[in-house]
Amino acid sequence: MSFKDFNDFPFGWADHEDIAIALYDRFGDEFGQDKIYRIRFTDLLDWIVEIPQFTGTREQSSEEHLEQIQAKWVYEWRENQ
Repeated sequence: MSFKDFNDFPFGWADHEDIAIALYDRFGDEFGQDKIYRIRFTDLLDWIVEIPQFTGTREQSSEEHLEQIQAKWVYEWRENQ
């Protein structure tokens, strides 16, 4: 197994950091810290379930998961500035 194959591993709701990295990879610097915290959860949920490696469902989501993902996304954004 090559290192590249690790990008194809599935992940679910408990994998907040993986989701945040995927969102940062998709949007890059388009969303800064202030914008990330103002994203509606309905939009965030749509973007998460569109991630190819994501295996969770809308019904499994919770406000706690979405808040954790926002926080991890901000952390990922800061790390890349």
